[in-house]
Order: sequence, then structure tokens, then C-alpha cells
Amino acid sequence: MWARRLAARWLLPVEGAPIERGAVLIGSDGRLDAVGPDSAVPRPHDVPAVELDNAVMLPGLINIHTHLELTGLESGAPEHDFAAWIRRLREQKSRRTPTEYVAAARRGLAACYAAGVTTVADTGDSGAVIGVLAEAGGSGVVYQEVFGPHPDQAKESLRALQARVRDLSPLTTDRARIGVSPHAPYTVSGPLFSAVAAWAKAERLPLAVHVAESPAETEFLIAGAGPFAEAWGARGIPLPTSRGRTPIEWLADHNVLSEQSLCIHAVQVGPRDLQRLAASGAAVAHCPLSNRAHGHGAAPLADFLAAGIRVGLGTDSVASVGRLDLLAEARAVGSVTSLSADQLLELCTLGGARALGMESETGSLRPGKWADCIIIRVPDGDSSPAQRVLASSPEDVLLTCVGGREVYRSL
Repeated sequence: MWARRLAARWLLPVEGAPIERGAVLIGSDGRLDAVGPDSAVPRPHDVPAVELDNAVMLPGLINIHTHLELTGLESGAPEHDFAAWIRRLREQKSRRTPTEYVAAARRGLAACYAAGVTTVADTGDSGAVIGVLAEAGGSGVVYQEVFGPHPDQAKESLRALQARVRDLSPLTTDRARIGVSPHAPYTVSGPLFSAVAAWAKAERLPLAVHVAESPAETEFLIAGAGPFAEAWGARGIPLPTSRGRTPIEWLADHNVLSEQSLCIHAVQVGPRDLQRLAASGAAVAHCPLSNRAHGHGAAPLADFLAAGIRVGLGTDSVASVGRLDLLAEARAVGSVTSLSADQLLELCTLGGARALGMESETGSLRPGKWADCIIIRVPDGDSSPAQRVLASSPEDVLLTCVGGREVYRSL
């Protein structure tokens, strides 16, 4: 890390009004020493400076749902038969070696940086991403996945997860944390959900779970029918004992929902589910383009926000969306809601930080926070700086800094 000064035509701190001709001063510790009008931010003679016109500086984007180890598995539009698509993806994953997973994770993280993302919340089972994030000096949470649909597997699966987390923990840093992810209700038994949730709570580990994503998942839990039920039956796995419970209710039944929980997708939710999520303090990772690509429907984002639920945006994997472009996710949200450009950018930044419990460290440009910031080239025009940022693409990203350190530059 080293000190530097960055200035741009516009500065969007997120916590505060836009600043025309704004600048930041980054200390040698990688944190923001000063944020404000260019004329008011100190100009130390021994500090390198970058000044860009026709550009906007803002906090680094926060992508709260990725699968970086799947980079390279882009394969066009995903099937709407979700269960079949998952089986195909598992087959592709089974052919990858540990070395290939690491290489894929590195490419995925580089793509995030090139698209202006400075913090990721990643889920996967290879263990590759935490090492890649740590070696890059990156920021984020890596959730180690665990599977086990048969109740008889619960103790064995939990022991394997605990051993994996123990082995990976030395790779963590003050900015790269490890968490756990009981994958989904159609791949994890009730006893395993309960056991993982209890252990995560005892160890103070963040937890993420894919939930209420598809109609097939809801049919599986409520009626014990559909493609997931057929797959369990074919493998001799007993179906969940309770019926008539929604996926969110199913998580609540097994003590999975808490302030440490990140509910990924949460498309198939009703009023009672909203109440449970809000009461538990759990956060939601909203992935509109992935939901659309798989034909799952649209999550009730406006209802989440009205209920006070913490929400951030995620891209999901390249296998679902092809490209990790968080601003495209924000535009998708804007096309179906009345949120302003400023509100959409907040979802990509401070909203994501809040969802991950990182709002005191990142998500906005404020003295004392990490200097996670990006500069994006924008055209002149009558629209607001936020609107111009939202209309940009990854090709418009000029500079990405994580803790003041350049991780991407295209100047």
C-alpha cells in the first residue's frame, strides 16, 4: 500500500451529495485521509497524483454473490430446466483439477477488478477462491459450500466442512474472511442445515445459502414433488418430513436465519417470508439477471427494502450470466422499479457492504474507511453523474483501487 491522491470531474461518495471537481487523499495505510472538493483536499508534494476529467470517482462496487471458481464455464443461455442445468454444471465441475480451479478463480477476480468490483462474496466448494483473494490482497467473504441431502450424512458432512474450514483458515486476512454455505434446501438435509447453522453461530462465521430461487425448489418443499423430489427418490434419499413449508420457513425451522445469514436469490417469497426475513435480520443477495436467465421470476426487491431488509446486488456465476457486470444488474433493477440512479448505485456499494456487515470499512468514500475506489470514464451530457455511471460498461473503468492499491488500470 502507498499514499496517493486521486481527482476526477465528479466524486460520488454515496454517503453525501455528489461533488463536482472532487478528490481523495489516500494514506500509506490504504485508508482514506481526506475526501472532498479538489480545492480542499491536501496535495502533498511527495504523493503521486492522478487527475482525470470526463470521469466519475465512486466507491468500489460490491458484488455479494459470485462463483469465481466457475470462470470459463460460460456456455450461452442457461436451461430453464433448473435441475437439469445444475446436473450439467456439476458434471463440468467434476472434470476440473485443483490447479484449474485456482486459475479460474484468478481470472474471475481479475474480471471483477476490471469491472470496478473491489469486494466479493463468493461461494464454492473447491477452496480455491480464499487463497486467490488473499494472495491478491483482496476484500471479501468466501463461503465454503457443504452438501449432504441424506439425513444420515449430516455428521460426516459437518465434520468434513469443519476440517475444510480449519485447513483454509490460515489463508484468511484482515480483509478476506471465510464463511460457510449449506448449499440449498434441495442439496442439504434438515439435520445438516441445523448442525451447520449451530456451528457457524458458535464460531461466529458468516453463512450464505441459496434459497427460494426456483419454483421447483418451492414445489419440492411444499408438496414433496417435482424434479428435485424425483432426483432424491431415485437416490433413495428420504424427502423432507414437513410439508407446506416455504423455503424461507424451512430455513427458519432449522435456525438458519440470523444477522450473519445471506439469503441468495430469495425470489419465491411471500408476505410471511418477508416478515421472517425482517425479524431475523438476515440479508438478501439480489441477482436479477441470473433470476431472469433461468426463468425464476423477479424477487420482490421493493418489498425487501420497505421491510428494512439489507439488500445488495450479485451477478451469480458466468455459467448463468456470461459476464460479471454489476452495473448491468443495477440497470436491470432500474427497469422494473422506481429507484433513482443514486439509489441503484447505493445498492451496488453501501447496500452490499451493509448486507455483508462491512459498512464501517467500505462501501462509501469517507475518511477512515478503506480506499476502495474506482474511476469510470463517462461522456459529457445533461444526465446526472450517477445516471452516466449506470450507463457505463466494464470497458469504461479506468482505475480500480483496493485499499489504495491499484488492482486494475486502463489509462
